[in-house]
This record gives sequence, structure tokens and C-alpha cells, in this order.
Amino acid sequence: MNIIQTIILAVIEGLTEFLPISSTGHMIIASSIMKIDQDPFVKLFEVAVQLGAIVSVIVFYHKKFFPLNKWNFYIKLLVAVVPALVLGALFSKRIDALLESPLTVAVMLFAGGFVLLFIDKLFTRPAITEEPGISYKRAFVIGIWQCLAMLPGTSRSAASIIGGMQQKLTRSLAAEFSFFLAVPTMCAATAKKLLDAYKETPEILKDKHNLLLLGIGNLIAFVVALIAIKFFITYLQKHGFKIFGWYRIIVGAVLLVLIYKGVIV
Repeated sequence: MNIIQTIILAVIEGLTEFLPISSTGHMIIASSIMKIDQDPFVKLFEVAVQLGAIVSVIVFYHKKFFPLNKWNFYIKLLVAVVPALVLGALFSKRIDALLESPLTVAVMLFAGGFVLLFIDKLFTRPAITEEPGISYKRAFVIGIWQCLAMLPGTSRSAASIIGGMQQKLTRSLAAEFSFFLAVPTMCAATAKKLLDAYKETPEILKDKHNLLLLGIGNLIAFVVALIAIKFFITYLQKHGFKIFGWYRIIVGAVLLVLIYKGVIV
């Protein structure tokens, strides 16, 4: 994996982590096109680079995360992340296997696009406009919805936003809570991936070139994600999800054709 490939994957991560179009799915397809998808370091990078994007959430919403005396807020995030932690621990090997499947990504992008086309019409009566209105029960249910994103191409952002809207949150609050929930979820996923790499392939983490690429990737992902968060919230408030639905359908259809033709394997 070279510096250009690192920049490409980091920009993709920053742009797509908080949009309902699947950052992991896009990185899997990009690495497949660049013929680096079988590199163990690339598989680690695709998870670890998400830390940069996660830090952007903390910076963007620093008034929400600090000072550290808002216990209800933190407890809600912990409650919401429990389903993903449990399922991740139980099915980690199967999830890793799915992460190597461009076909799964293409199918889930395509199918999920139709959901986003109609999501605004399904939940038309939001009742919760501020984070304090989210109960522990609602947070837990949103966390269950987030688990759908273990299928690559589904989008963690899309799954948790839909879960939030199903729990009567407004579009913008559902998106914001999805961003908040990304922090413990992706920190846990990255920590597990790094720990597994340390145990199974420690030479990857001892390679200074790899560490440099991780640093560069996370920095780029952080900067790009800051811009993407602002854009998404502003756009969502005005226009809703339809454009993301059409995007997913088009990209998913193109990928299915490319896979059928053998261009992507």
C-alpha cells in the first residue's frame, strides 16, 4: 500500500463515514479496484482510519462531549453500543469474512437505497427534538438498529439514523445521535482490530512505514470528516435522504454489473 492509495482510502473514509452510504463498503470496493484488498495491512487500515473521522465528531460537538459531567449523555451512548459489542464479539469471524465480499457491499448498497428513498415518508411525526428526550430504552433500540451495519454496504450511519427516526427522533437529531454513537462503537472496533493484529500479525504494527500511513490516513480522514459532518446536517435539514437513496441505487447497480463482468472480484 503506497501513499497515494492511503490518501484515496482516507478521503473516502472522511467523506462517507457520516453519510448514509457506507464508508466501509466504499473502502472495500476502492481497495478491490486498486488490487490491494488482500493485503492484511489494508484490512487493518480500513478499520483504524475511522479513528480520524471519530475524533472529528468530538471536535465538532465539543460542547456536547465536554465538560465530562453529563453522565446521562455518556450512559446513553454506553447503553446504545452494547448490542454492537455483544454481536461483534460473538460473530467477529463471520463479520471479517463479509468484509472481504464486494458482492455483499453491492447488494446492500442497492437494497438500502430503496429504503432511503421512502424513509422520510415512513416516519413523519417526530416527537423528540433534543438529546435529553432520548431515553435509555430508545438509545438501546437505536443500538440494535446499528447492528445491521455489520453487513458491509449497509452503512452504520444509515442504520442508526433510521433507528433514531423509528424511535421518534427528528431527522437532524437522529443524525447527530448517530454521530455520537459512532465514537464508542468505532473506538471499540478499532481497538479490537489493533489488538487482533498485535496478537496475530505483530510485524504489521512494527513496520514504521505502516505506522506512518496510519498517521497520514487518520489526519486526512479527520479533516475531510469535519467538512462532511457540517455538509450532511445542513443538507439533511433542508432536503432529506432521497439523494443518498438514488446514489446508493446507482452505485450498487454499477458495482453489480462490474462484479458480473469480472472487473471487480
